[in-house]
Amino acid sequence: MIFWDQDSILLTDYLPKGQTINAEYYSSLLVQLKDVLKEKRRGKVTKRFLFLHDNTLAHRALATQKNLAYLGFQCLDHLPYSLDLAPLDYRLFPGLKKQLKVHHFLSDTEVIAAAETWLDGQAPEFVFEWLAEVRATG
Repeated sequence: MIFWDQDSILLTDYLPKGQTINAEYYSSLLVQLKDVLKEKRRGKVTKRFLFLHDNTLAHRALATQKNLAYLGFQCLDHLPYSLDLAPLDYRLFPGLKKQLKVHHFLSDTEVIAAAETWLDGQAPEFVFEWLAEVRATG
């Protein structure tokens, strides 16, 4: 799972083998995200954060919604099938998969290192360039 804002990627999480993302797991990531925001965005942190995520069960669960409110995240509604609000991973994951599929990895650690290297190489404008493209063609 990858969380980012207009400046950069904030938090990347690699789900352990055999684990599924549920409300409890996702809520723990939100706590980590809040800590990262406080650390990386000291001058920009306010009491509330606008937050956009998709409509998966873990994101919509009551426990998650309560945790989001407690942490000060104000959720924006994610409209299904809206081109302007399509999940940003339609841009992110194809590029990452293209980079990873040309290599043979011997361990999960090698895959994670390669993914981190690729993600670190993306320009801060990465997300906004994609949104501009979608709006121009939509």
